[in-house]
Amino acid sequence: MRDLARLLNPHSIAVIGGGAWCASIMQAADRIGFSGEIFPVHPEGKNISGRKALRRLEDWPEPIDAAFVGINRHGTIAAIETLSGLNAGGAVCFASGFTEATAEDAGGADLQAQLVWAAGRMPILGPNCYGFINALDRVAIWPDQHGMQPVDRGVAILSQSSNIAINLTMQKRGLPIAYMVTCGNMAQVGQAELAAALLDDTRVTAIGLHVEGFGDLRAWEALAQKANTRGVPLVALKVGRSEQARQATVSHTASLAGSDAGAQAFLDRLGIARLHGLPEFLETLKLLHCTGRLGGNRIASISCSGGEASLVADMATTRALSLPPLDAGQKETLRHTLGPMVALANPLDYHTYVWRDADAMAQAWAGMTGGDIDLTLSIVDYPHTDATDWDCATQAAIQVRRDTGRPFAVVATLPELMPEPVARDLMAHGVVPLAGLNEALAAAEAAAVGRAPCPEPVLLPGSGVPDLILNEAEAKAALAAHGLHVPAWGLVLAGAEMAKAAEHLRPPFVVKGLGLTHKSEHGAVRLGLQADDLARAAQEIGTDEVLIEEMETGGVAELLVGVTRDAAHGFVLTLGAGGVLTELLRDTVSLLVPSPPEQVEQALRQLGCAPLLAGYRGKPAAQMAAILRAVMAVQSYVIANADTVTEVEINPLICTPDRAIAVDALIRKARK
Repeated sequence: MRDLARLLNPHSIAVIGGGAWCASIMQAADRIGFSGEIFPVHPEGKNISGRKALRRLEDWPEPIDAAFVGINRHGTIAAIETLSGLNAGGAVCFASGFTEATAEDAGGADLQAQLVWAAGRMPILGPNCYGFINALDRVAIWPDQHGMQPVDRGVAILSQSSNIAINLTMQKRGLPIAYMVTCGNMAQVGQAELAAALLDDTRVTAIGLHVEGFGDLRAWEALAQKANTRGVPLVALKVGRSEQARQATVSHTASLAGSDAGAQAFLDRLGIARLHGLPEFLETLKLLHCTGRLGGNRIASISCSGGEASLVADMATTRALSLPPLDAGQKETLRHTLGPMVALANPLDYHTYVWRDADAMAQAWAGMTGGDIDLTLSIVDYPHTDATDWDCATQAAIQVRRDTGRPFAVVATLPELMPEPVARDLMAHGVVPLAGLNEALAAAEAAAVGRAPCPEPVLLPGSGVPDLILNEAEAKAALAAHGLHVPAWGLVLAGAEMAKAAEHLRPPFVVKGLGLTHKSEHGAVRLGLQADDLARAAQEIGTDEVLIEEMETGGVAELLVGVTRDAAHGFVLTLGAGGVLTELLRDTVSLLVPSPPEQVEQALRQLGCAPLLAGYRGKPAAQMAAILRAVMAVQSYVIANADTVTEVEINPLICTPDRAIAVDALIRKARK
């Protein structure tokens, strides 16, 4: 870990270059109130934004804590080498044309490697990077406009997109942003390392991460553990898809998992909530800034309109949120305040009987809070015309928060109906001002994610080219060596005497053609055969070799258990409904290898087919312990062959009341 303290909170800033971008750097520093020294550097000694430039970095007599390098990519490398030699605290590399360059400009990767070498141990942000704003200490190394104001505490946002970062600084939602940091190409300092450094600032209340790709998985695991220890929640807006995972695939698992499944599984493993749009990303950070993580997902909603109550009820059904019924204490409080004309429920429409009576409103709203409610939402839309008539709502919310001490939010159904001055007033008194009903529910769902990160690191994959597919017999033998239960079988040439090969097996039999990846699609599977049927079945299938097995009966469910190599995230373990309807149903859940049995069981219970495993409508239940042993056997094989394996699939795993048997298996790997 590099020391980023001098770079992020410098007392002196060198601005290298003479263009308009460099002038903007000094203007941005002045605008936010930077009190340290900032000086331009240009070989011609130009005047830049009213300041006389030094001709060389070496002419500055004091330590250089931070630098903005606003020159071309070749000059950037030379400047970084000079700064490193001067023991500078760090630098922002603005130039583009490195690894993000086009295929026609093939030298970008080499130049980026040279840049990293030139920096040595000195931290650099970028290249292709806008820099950062530290609103806590009034520092801006930022070559453009921004909308941030000094704050005493707030959230940190790290973005892999400089343009998105600019836009986020312009938000008018009342969210106090302490740091806005852009990451660029992350040639040296990665996003996770930056976020870990910001965790050392106790004024940071939550961290939001706009992520295009993870890169160093170990750095992200360390970040999640550190954030959990410090009690600072992390949320992510994960975009993009990993090209590394878009390799030709041969299994159902790979076609189902895709690259994004690995990203989601990795975030789940780290305990990082994921958002899918910028508005809910900002509202979640606001909620976390005000309340920290919620104790759970139980919410209550109160509004003066049945329409809004219905909206909340309907929208909550699509999220992992619970609207528990009112308990006796809540009903007594509400009945005393609202009288007999209001139907008491959660969500609650309290009509307008107590509007403008701030004390009565506060009593009613407080009645919706309680020990089993993690967040109470009061829906209030402030008008553009004259909001003074809505001051009663603001005061009632502040009173509820003061009297109950429970997490309490005022929610505008539309983002534009939460004025920024009102939002700031509510936040100053501990009330969460949420802009947009959909955004509010997304924030509540994300803030309820409180699982500690998995302490075991993910399994890192090899990079060999997959050029070998084991046939079913070979795959089953390899997996059986790691504890997977498979049917008794015999392997014969199609022209050999079939009955003799089946002498040690118990009918009925299954005959399968070997050398085909999706045998059922080729008509290469025959079920329920007797000894006299074997030769004819083998002839009809027509492959050089056939596999004869004892047919498994008594199954109560069929599962898919598969693993795919994802170069960006490790090995994705996919569990789902199995058999011929796997891709049609797409009933799957994804984890990363290794996952412990208790996490695997929890994932299995999330499947739509989970009722079959538990015993559906009087049918016997599958033996969960046997299923877990099968999954752990697959993981054991993958761990032992991580350097070469790219795909493993069991489909189906026949689940019975007393066993779990893999009746089909596929392994794809690279040759050693």
